[in-house]
Amino acid sequence: TRHEAEMLRSLCLLAACASAAAFSPTSAGFFKPSARFSLPKESVRRGNVQSLQMHHGEEHDILLRAARGEETSRSPVWLMRQAGRYMKDFRAYSDKYPFRKRSETPEIAIELSLQPFRSFGTDGVIMFSDILTPLPGMGIDFDVIKGKGPVIFDPIRSMDQVQKLTPIEDPDSSTPFIREILGSLRKETEGKATLLGFIGSPFTLAAYAVEGKANKNCLETKKMMNNEPEIMHAFLEHVTNNIADYACHQIECGAQVLQIFESWAHHLGPDDFSLFAKPYADQVIERIRARHPDTPLIYFANGGSSYLERQKDMKADMICVDWKVDMAVARQRLGPGVRVSGNVDPLVLLGPESKIRAAVRDCVTKAGPGHVLNLGHGVIQETPEDAVAAFVDEAKKFHYSDATGSEEEEAKVLTGV
Repeated sequence: TRHEAEMLRSLCLLAACASAAAFSPTSAGFFKPSARFSLPKESVRRGNVQSLQMHHGEEHDILLRAARGEETSRSPVWLMRQAGRYMKDFRAYSDKYPFRKRSETPEIAIELSLQPFRSFGTDGVIMFSDILTPLPGMGIDFDVIKGKGPVIFDPIRSMDQVQKLTPIEDPDSSTPFIREILGSLRKETEGKATLLGFIGSPFTLAAYAVEGKANKNCLETKKMMNNEPEIMHAFLEHVTNNIADYACHQIECGAQVLQIFESWAHHLGPDDFSLFAKPYADQVIERIRARHPDTPLIYFANGGSSYLERQKDMKADMICVDWKVDMAVARQRLGPGVRVSGNVDPLVLLGPESKIRAAVRDCVTKAGPGHVLNLGHGVIQETPEDAVAAFVDEAKKFHYSDATGSEEEEAKVLTGV
């Protein structure tokens, strides 16, 4: 019963508190995670004790099971960009170390990945990294400049450049830190949460490399797509072959679920999506599934909610939906049986707690079973930590059985359950 479940969760919390161990600072000036988690005093003051409990029984792998399509009593929860500058503990590192130092130094990346789990008790822990991380292994160097974002030093603009790109023959050589980061995170999260890895989709990675930096019009990429599509397709093919191998490497290092980010989908209309993005994303998914058929794959097209009907037959196990479409409408466009993730507006977290909790309940109710709760984009820097705590807490409290009768029947029709 629900009452017995609450009693069990309380007992688990007591056990977790009793066994929590403190973190030890290293000589490098950051904390190295131990096998057990401490209970931060700040979080206790926030009243977020329940969400910090160790996951036991059904709870520890609820995200993995939901992504696989198995039955769960509620929507598991994690947040895109959950390890970010909105957290005070994160800023202690981001103010001191440049991005690549943080993402490519195992001890720092492990610590940053675990901070949201320790503070909020998310059902998923995602590796702190970047979608551009594998590009140097293909011969495309980059850096992340504070205040400017990622910068590609030699943008890809010609067929000659594409033909000179290198394959990622050995991810352990080109990204030697990934194995330690994911392997350690898997040990830390085993029996407590689901570990997620991620990659950028071929179009997004190619567009970044063509532009050289973020561009509101995606100008150079669009010029290539329209005037020299053979260059774009050759580049996409190279990225597809290599990013699939990098994704498989993450899974072999410990990732249990993998999200594919089409971060620049908002630059594409429906036809261009179907020509330059979707087929290459599907090829990546098929290549991963051939080697790791049991690993759930989530596809997120940021800004792609205007052509969800073109995503419903994609090869992914789950479609992540951005915040610019109502979840009930998204369910209708995708059709019965398509599992979904998302899609609360990130800026709702700047509002009052009552509105945050209401947004969680509304999204979960409209999504119904076969859903992983997330935002419809990443957490923004101005977000209060208390808001994330309330978001996660409400997700864990609100079960599908809590929906009203009419809402529950509508959700069943939309999900095909």
